[in-house]
Amino acid sequence: TTLTKVSSPATVGLYSSCQSRIRRILGKMEVYMSQEALRIEENYKGKSRPRPVQPSLCGMFELIWRMLFHKPIWTKENQDHHNVRFIFVNFSAWHFAGSDLLWAGLAIRLFQAVQINFGTLQLALYRVAQYHVEDEIKKKVLVAGPHNWRFKKMCCCPLFVLILFGLLVYLVFVILLSSGLLKHVGEPTAKANGTTSHVSVWEGLIIASFGVPAANVLKFTFLMIKNLLFNQERNIKRGMDTERVSSKLGFMNQVRKEMWLLSRFVEFMEVFERRRIRVVLRITNLDRCAPPKIVSVLDAINILLSDEDSPFISILAVDPDIIVQKVNFADGCFCKEERAYALLRRIVTLAFTVPPLSDDSKLRLFHSLADGSKNLEDRTNASSVVLFETNEAIPLMGKSEIDIKEAEVENWVKRTLDANERKLKEYILDDSMSMRRVINSIRVTVIITRALRAELPQPDLIAAWVVLANRWPCRLSWIIQCAEDAQQRNEIDQNMEAESPDSESLWKVFSESRAELYVMRSQIEDLLDQDGDPEMFERFLKVDFHFTMKDLKALSQVTVDLNPSMKRELSVIRGTSRLKDSGWVRTFAPLPIAAIINMDSEDICKELEYMKYPRKYAEIVKSNHITGSSLVFGDPDDIKKLLDMTFGEWTTFRLRFLGFPLHLQPQYKNVHPPQSHLSRLHLHGSPHSSSNPHLANS
Repeated sequence: TTLTKVSSPATVGLYSSCQSRIRRILGKMEVYMSQEALRIEENYKGKSRPRPVQPSLCGMFELIWRMLFHKPIWTKENQDHHNVRFIFVNFSAWHFAGSDLLWAGLAIRLFQAVQINFGTLQLALYRVAQYHVEDEIKKKVLVAGPHNWRFKKMCCCPLFVLILFGLLVYLVFVILLSSGLLKHVGEPTAKANGTTSHVSVWEGLIIASFGVPAANVLKFTFLMIKNLLFNQERNIKRGMDTERVSSKLGFMNQVRKEMWLLSRFVEFMEVFERRRIRVVLRITNLDRCAPPKIVSVLDAINILLSDEDSPFISILAVDPDIIVQKVNFADGCFCKEERAYALLRRIVTLAFTVPPLSDDSKLRLFHSLADGSKNLEDRTNASSVVLFETNEAIPLMGKSEIDIKEAEVENWVKRTLDANERKLKEYILDDSMSMRRVINSIRVTVIITRALRAELPQPDLIAAWVVLANRWPCRLSWIIQCAEDAQQRNEIDQNMEAESPDSESLWKVFSESRAELYVMRSQIEDLLDQDGDPEMFERFLKVDFHFTMKDLKALSQVTVDLNPSMKRELSVIRGTSRLKDSGWVRTFAPLPIAAIINMDSEDICKELEYMKYPRKYAEIVKSNHITGSSLVFGDPDDIKKLLDMTFGEWTTFRLRFLGFPLHLQPQYKNVHPPQSHLSRLHLHGSPHSSSNPHLANS
């Protein structure tokens, strides 16, 4: 339903680590989108009904007539038809992985799909009769009026009138000559075999007048035969195989022109069929290719399909973790805009994340694999197209039919976009790509919430949450990860009383963990680069939108535009993947850095007592006001000297309190950290100083 309303061109990111689930979802998307297009057409009450997809013989002749003697008129009505038709194109990047020009293979697949769906003759006829090179530089002008076609003209006269008039004149002359009404005029012009040959003035005039039209007809026929026998698909393949041609700039320009021609042909067919036509390009297996080829395909999506009037909708079905790793290691990625996260955000219009299977679905899939039943596996995947990530994910398609009223959804979307627009306008970026991403994400969020029959949050919260996920994806992923870790730790420790209350603000959660995020800054620089202004983030959560843990639990269930690879990377760096609860973990395993930073002197003393250390060490901690921040940001040699422990005691103490990974340990150099990193995390002051009360209490 959402893709039927997404304006083209658009790129949808379908993120999942399971290829079988991606294939299943893509198949379901094709079925549902086709059904939605058919439903829209059946309920259409307009004056002009759309033409059949497969034209009749009369419809074919009318199409040829339009191509030969008419030009389309671009109006607001025929540029935004109510009805829609989808053409699905499968592009498996793995099939073209052997070529250095993977993006040219993408153009070939689009050309093949358009040719199969509309016909080889129609595409060749459009190229000869409608395509002009100068049209590419002309600006498309929309006019007001009820007409969709205008005649091609020559010398201010419709072309078909001139042709009919010429045929009529020739027919009259032929009749007059054959009837002998016209006398021969002139002298004999030649002799052959003793006979005299006469050529009249009228005959000479007729033969001469046949010259120019005959030449044009021959030229038209030659171009038609050439385009039917030697189409552009063959020319592109020949250019890909010839290194001398493919290395030239002109080859990519040729491919770009072909993409422009396909776009104009589809627009022509939209006016003729009286419906919108969207070419849905499903890109799969891209994560199996080499890094340079992945970058080339992403560039092709960004460049070749970047025409504002392009009818293409690209679905990028990939594993985001693999794409991010490969793109970051690709040759030539020197600036921040070429890094993986920035590249995806610049290209993807709507991101849709497929979370892991629920426990029940995993159990059914496990039994199906054990029984060797592939059909059951497919059914399991089909019933487990989940929309969000929770402890027990809810499938999208249940046993009962989901009743989602389009008018109700559109009403909620409008209310969401209008709510608190004065506050939101300061946080929305000024580029159209970001705006379209926000609008599409809001629509998907509302549809998912209605599909799950959940209570819709306040409209202003939905819009603000989508903007938060788009402007500060790293910080929001960090907050979600911290909340998730806290809940898991409470479950392990069976300390349900320590669970964060629903009224706790998200800004408080971030404030308590930002020192830890600062320690990790060198490892997540690429993630932090995706976030917007840090002061605006603080204002967003502290002043304008007071999100709480209750809002987080409700809205995170329907969040689809937040890249899950960010949260997983933060989880790995934070060290949440540890051994489960055991005696060794509870006594000797390193404490999480977040827990250490938030400790005061009393908490450290309790931990020392739990580890059965002598009482004198607790006294030293209290007398010197040693806190968790002092342990994290202080010099280990100074701490060891102050505590004056034995070798065995110090080894256990260091493992417990200072055992976080080496890449998280602060570097003790005489060079202060860059001010830009400090401002990123709102730590206005050196964290190495234990006299900073703001840091110590965070």
